[in-house]
Amino acid sequence: MITTSNEQPEDLTFDVTLRPQNFNDYVGQVKVKKNLDILIQAAKHRKESIEHVLLYGPAGLGKTTLANIIAKEMGVNIKTTSGPAIERVGDFGSILTNLSDGDILFIDEIHRLNKSIEEILYPAMEDYKLDIIIGKGPSARTIQLDLPKFTLIGATTKLGSISNPLRNRFGAIHRLEFYTNPEIKKILERSAKILGVTADETGLSKISECARCTPRVANRLLKRVRDFSQIKNHDIINSAVAIEALEMIDVDPLGLEPADKHILRVIIEKFGGGPVGLGTVAAATSEEIKTIEDVYEPYLIQIGFLARTPRGRIATESAYNHLGIKYTGEKKLF
Repeated sequence: MITTSNEQPEDLTFDVTLRPQNFNDYVGQVKVKKNLDILIQAAKHRKESIEHVLLYGPAGLGKTTLANIIAKEMGVNIKTTSGPAIERVGDFGSILTNLSDGDILFIDEIHRLNKSIEEILYPAMEDYKLDIIIGKGPSARTIQLDLPKFTLIGATTKLGSISNPLRNRFGAIHRLEFYTNPEIKKILERSAKILGVTADETGLSKISECARCTPRVANRLLKRVRDFSQIKNHDIINSAVAIEALEMIDVDPLGLEPADKHILRVIIEKFGGGPVGLGTVAAATSEEIKTIEDVYEPYLIQIGFLARTPRGRIATESAYNHLGIKYTGEKKLF
């Protein structure tokens, strides 16, 4: 399975190996890169930390990579954590007090921070202060500690799940978009060079077409095709080799996997094409709501196979055609 919400250690190592180290190597997201570069250069000119930055968009588009590039461009250290990993106020307070001036704190899945942690962030982001409550009940008192002037970079796939008070404290908010096929192909060319993989233009083009407009998926597909090519003793990855390898791992010409098709078939065959609620789809497919929402749905919507409406999800005519199912008629989107 190429698209997954559960990162495997070997995949994480692989992703880090191929991660761009500067804006020149970072392909795509041109407008975001330009805005971030201006932010960085202005902060350097003033000899200040950069403003707090929030990056949002579907998984695998390079939010973590951008955070690391910002740290490298600023010449500062970066501390990485995630929303679900921060469970206790004391632990988060320890993270904040151990930062140094100029350091970057990167919080992935920042929308999953609990309320008590979020409330600590407000004065920390605005005034670089940490409020600590000592004692309990009527005798409890609050002391305030000074924090270093750090920069918070948050990443999320769900901008709408971040509370207004937290979102409003970010000075720069940028959306990362899906990549074009030429951009994905350029990323694959760089990755193939790093990995020492011999591939021609047709082979890389075929992989890019199946990469779901997502660099992380593209690199993982390249890894699988490389493995197939080596075992089958192919000297070069061309179109024929790529097609054979992709068919073996159940990735179709549009990058859909069995799970994508299962979700679409359930909506079409069990619920007449929709509209149907996400919870119902999750129960019928034995998938978690979060997995459908974060892993499968964004790409299915991007390619026009799924429509998200106030009444629920609807499979489009394009989805019917791709699955070879006769389209039964126009669905009402509202």
